[in-house]
Amino acid sequence: MRRRKARELVLKLLFQRDFREVSPEELLAEAEAGGKIGDQTDYIRRTLEGIIAHQEEIDRIIAEKAIGWRLERLVSVDRNILRLGIYELLYSDEIPPEVAINEAIELSKRYGTEHSHIFINGILDRVWKEHRERLRLKEEKEEKEKEKGREEEARELQGEAEGSKGGKARE
Repeated sequence: MRRRKARELVLKLLFQRDFREVSPEELLAEAEAGGKIGDQTDYIRRTLEGIIAHQEEIDRIIAEKAIGWRLERLVSVDRNILRLGIYELLYSDEIPPEVAINEAIELSKRYGTEHSHIFINGILDRVWKEHRERLRLKEEKEEKEKEKGREEEARELQGEAEGSKGGKARE
């Protein structure tokens, strides 16, 4: 099974969860019993469980970005494609951001409405740009803190060196 098919299966399992309150284990067991998982078991399990574990935060992000749309008013397929895309963007290190966005767009073209791909691209693009900016600011802050630490250490070493010179002069 290719990764794209695995994503489709994750989407279908998430879609089922919208209508049936079942655990990820039950969904995975049903998919395995139906022979649908193939060699992507780890990816499917990790992704499905990750989305469910972070669903509250992911749904909050969707609600923030889907201006003019309440989360529950979004088409279930679009909502779940966004959940998958946001999970891969923010929580999965194994998927490059461009791939996550492109795959979500492809899913929306296949399973969404006529304009779903535009809507999903817009939201995922904003999520990624904002996340990337937060990472950049965090890295800058960490670098400034490191530099400050190095400067303080240099001042301490300089003070110790000057103190030892003064001690030798007194002898």
